[in-house]
Order: sequence, then structure tokens, then C-alpha cells
Amino acid sequence: MYNNPRRRKLVPQQIVVQTTERLWLESFVKYLAGECHLADNTVEAYHRDMKHFWEWRDDRMIAHLTISDLADYVDWLHKRNLAPATLARHIVTLRLFYRYLQLEGILQTNPAELLGSQKLWERIPCVLSPKQVDRLLTAPWVGDPYWQRDRALLEFLYATGCRASELAHLTMHDVHIDEKYCLCTGKGNKQRLVHLGKRAIDAFREWVADEHQGRDRLIDKYGESNYVFLTYRGKRMRRERIWDLVKKYAGRAGISSDISPHTMRHSFATHMLAAGADLRQVQEMLGHASIATTQIYTHIDMSRLKQVHEKYHPRG
Repeated sequence: MYNNPRRRKLVPQQIVVQTTERLWLESFVKYLAGECHLADNTVEAYHRDMKHFWEWRDDRMIAHLTISDLADYVDWLHKRNLAPATLARHIVTLRLFYRYLQLEGILQTNPAELLGSQKLWERIPCVLSPKQVDRLLTAPWVGDPYWQRDRALLEFLYATGCRASELAHLTMHDVHIDEKYCLCTGKGNKQRLVHLGKRAIDAFREWVADEHQGRDRLIDKYGESNYVFLTYRGKRMRRERIWDLVKKYAGRAGISSDISPHTMRHSFATHMLAAGADLRQVQEMLGHASIATTQIYTHIDMSRLKQVHEKYHPRG
């Protein structure tokens, strides 16, 4: 904890200030959801970031914090061994919060704008090799409970580049097997069409039709449900469960347990570009609003080419 354990007692005026500042936070969260139209998961992440900020600042008034204070906060976050991407998001959250206070006329200046750029904390995401992906996709074994569901789930993650939350909300109406595509709903309720390959389609059909543990069997047992991926109780699978399954099968496949559903998304994009796909096409399939977000995958592929050149070229 950053806070002094012998915290001084607040005077009534400080209590009033802290109550007011707490209202600022509540209004900020509503602003993110209502006016910025951010996805629920994004709003929740920003809200968690602000709780860290509240923990760090103790009883200091937000209006009195300087750029030096905020730099101390970033250093405090850094000492908590956060991933670079997570640290970058904390900085973005703080900037948004101070910008909101400016828009509301609460503050005249925004010291958070002077914090280091997010690019300083950017890292190239983890990407699996094609052989690692093959091992992961075949990790669910015949005889595992609902192994057809798990294999279809992994195939869909890699075939579509979907986020875990997008896959969790995928419905049967979104999957068009005959036309070989599915409709993904991403951040801000933006929809996009993504092609489905033969392996993903075959895995989907096996999951839906299996007589003993397939999706249709669960529907017969528990009633109507429109979601593609269900729990053994016939309910929609939550994204946290998807994370757990990816980690489970990654361990079985001998792959680092640090991977997540987003690793499959990164691998999807990188392998597409490495095979010659156009950057704009990959942007559309991932649902990125800006091509600048997609360009990080070209850096990954270039680093791979550099390694190949250094290893095999006579003057590498």
C-alpha cells in the first residue's frame, strides 16, 4: 500500500471535498458509457484503473495534484509489476478523467496530458507459431467433457480473430455455415463479417450435432438458448470461462500459461499478414477503427523476417 498506515483524521471540509470528488468519479463512469459509447468491458476496465488512482492519492485533493504528483503515481503503478499495455491504459484512463473534468469546467488545466506517451509503454503482443496453434486447437481430447464445444471454441477464436467477449455473445443467427461466414459484434456494437474456414465449420457442426454432449442435446435438456457456446447448464458461456479454457488447453499443449484468447487474435492477424493479406482487410476483420492499431502486427512480422535474415543470410 502506498498510503500511510497512520492516516490522519479528516476534517469536515476534507470530507466534503472527498464526497464531491467521489461524485466526479461516478459521473465520469456514466460519461464513458453514455456519451463516449464505450463497450461495457472497456468502461469496467477504466473504472478499475480509477480505483487504483483513488487508492494511491489517499486524501490529497485532485485539483491540487501536479504533473510531478502524477509522475509519482505512474512510478507507483510501475512498481506493481503491471504489464506495459496495462500501464499504458492506466495513463490513458487518467488523461480521460482529467479531460472530463476540464469539459465540465471543474478544472482549468490538465496535468495528465504531460504524462509520457502511450507509445513509450507499447509492446509487441505475444503471438503463437502455426505449429503451436495446431497443438492448441487439437488439445481437447475425445472423452473430455464437452470436448467438441471446446474444440469449436478454439477454432472460432483462431478462424475469426474474435475477442473473448464477442465469442461469448455469438448467437446461432450470427453463424452462416452455408455461406461460410459469421457476424461478429464488437466494441460500440459495431458489426463485421468474418470468413469461416473448413476446420472451424466442421468443428461447429460436430459441437451442434453431437448426440451425447452437443449443443442440441443441451437445448433439449434445458430449453431454448440462442447462444452458440453454452455451459453444461445450457447457459451462455462467460468470457472469463473462455479465458480459463484457453489457459487449460495451452498448458496441455505445452504452451506458456500466459497466453489468453487475445493471443489467438494476435496470432490470427499476424499469420494473415505473413501469408500476404492486405493490411486494410485485416483491419476490417479485426474490427479496428484505426489502421494504426492494426499496424503493430506488421512490426511483429518484420521482426520475424529480421530473425530469419540474420539466421540464414551469409552476411546477416
